[in-house]
Amino acid sequence: MTLPTRNKALWTDADLAKIEADFPKGMTVQQIVETFTSSGERLSEASFRKYVQLGLLPRSVRVGRKGKHRGSQGLYPSTAIRQLVHLRRLMAQGFTIEEIQREFLFVRGDIEALGRQLARVFDALDSAVAEHPGDELADRGLEEARQLATSLVAKLEAVERRLSMQARMARAVV
Repeated sequence: MTLPTRNKALWTDADLAKIEADFPKGMTVQQIVETFTSSGERLSEASFRKYVQLGLLPRSVRVGRKGKHRGSQGLYPSTAIRQLVHLRRLMAQGFTIEEIQREFLFVRGDIEALGRQLARVFDALDSAVAEHPGDELADRGLEEARQLATSLVAKLEAVERRLSMQARMARAVV
């Protein structure tokens, strides 16, 4: 998988969506750092890990490698790039790490983790339902649950965005 090269200042939604689509299983810290440095931005592994440690970015998931004695590697959700871009924009606007932790990203990572966990639950349930074809009640129940889950995550994201905007506006008034 090749990492996109792009112009430093302009991370578009399309750029971020492409990265997320290209790395659906996640990215290593090296891939994330390379994505930033290839665009002319500075980011070290130490800085990235510090952001994770401070709770500004999601933690990695250990994934085993095929082969004997190959160990495992840490994969971060590809949405970490989007969060890192957002974090850097806030820092460029003069917000401190503490303000960002308290007012902007206080639940964003949790909401994204919830979305990933729900996706895993629905994958497992889809497999179980596929083993019992013709169970219309299970099919309907699963579809209804999927719609509720999608609605829940969207509503939580909207509330988080609104609270973040209020914090940004309060800062602008001061």
